[in-house]
Amino acid sequence: MDAEKPASSEPRALRSSLDRDALIHQDFLGATGISRVVVVESTGSTNADLLRAVTMEPKEWADLAVLTAEHQTAGRGRLDRHWESPERSAISVSIVLRPVNAQGLPVPTQSYSWLSLLGAIALRETLLETTGVPADIKWPNDVLVRGKKIAGILAQMGPMADGPVPAVILGTGLNVTLSEDELPVPTATSLQLEGATTVDRTMILRNYLSRFAALYRGFCNADGDPSAGLAGGPSLHKRVEAVMVTLGREVKAHLPGDHELVGHASRLDEYGSLLVVDHGGREHVVTAGDVVHLRTTEGGYA
Repeated sequence: MDAEKPASSEPRALRSSLDRDALIHQDFLGATGISRVVVVESTGSTNADLLRAVTMEPKEWADLAVLTAEHQTAGRGRLDRHWESPERSAISVSIVLRPVNAQGLPVPTQSYSWLSLLGAIALRETLLETTGVPADIKWPNDVLVRGKKIAGILAQMGPMADGPVPAVILGTGLNVTLSEDELPVPTATSLQLEGATTVDRTMILRNYLSRFAALYRGFCNADGDPSAGLAGGPSLHKRVEAVMVTLGREVKAHLPGDHELVGHASRLDEYGSLLVVDHGGREHVVTAGDVVHLRTTEGGYA
C-alpha cells in the first residue's frame, strides 16, 4: 500500500454494523410509508435478490419495501459492471417500487425512466444535509463529489406478470468509509475521504429512504409528470437539470451496438433522455449508454 495514501479513520475491523432496530422501528416505517426493511449480512446483489423476490413472493414485497446488505459481493451497475466493497464500508440498498397515484391508478410506464434520477436527487440532498458533502449528478444516474464517483444508482424492471403494476427495483450503492487503497477505481471516492461530518451508515440510510419516499410519493401522485412541482418545490425535471454536471459539457456517448457520439450535452427531454448536439448541428436523443465528460481546457477525458 502506498504510504502516502490516507489511512481510514475508522479501523476496518471496527466498522459499525447497521442499527437494525432503528431501520425497522414502526415509528420510522409509519412516518415514511416504507412497507418493510430487511437487513442481511451478505448477498451477491440486493437488486438481483429483489428481482427474484417480487417474482416468487410478490405479496411479501409491496411498494417501498427495502432490502439492504452489510456486504454486497456482486453488485451490478450499468453495462453489467460488477464491483465488491469491503464489509460494512458502504450502503448497498434496493427498493421495490410499484408506482401508483393517490387513487391507486398505475403511473404510466414511460415515466419509469425518471425513477433512477429521482433516487439520485434524493441521495444528493441527503448527502448535503446529513453529511455536509456537496454532490452533483452525472447522466444518467451517477452521483459525483468534486468530479469523483461516490454513488451509483440502477433501476431494473421486474416481471410484467407481477400483479397489475410492474415492479421496478431501484438499487443504490454509496461509498461511505472506503479508504483510498480500497476504492475500486482511482476516479471513485467515499464520504470519509471527502471529509463528511458523519459516516453513520444507519443515519444516512434512514435519511435517504425518508427523503426518497417523500419525493417518490409526490412524483406518483403527479402521475409521473416530471414537470409537476415536487414536495413543495421545483419539478423533478428542473431539480435534475440544476445539478446535472453533464449538461453544458462536451461529451462522448458510448451507445448500444458499439457506436459513439461526440457532441454538446444540451438538455434532458420529457423522458429524462440526454439530448446531444453533434458537431454538425444535429440533435440526438441518448436514452441509454455510457457518457464520458470531455475536458474542454486540456487533452484527454474527464
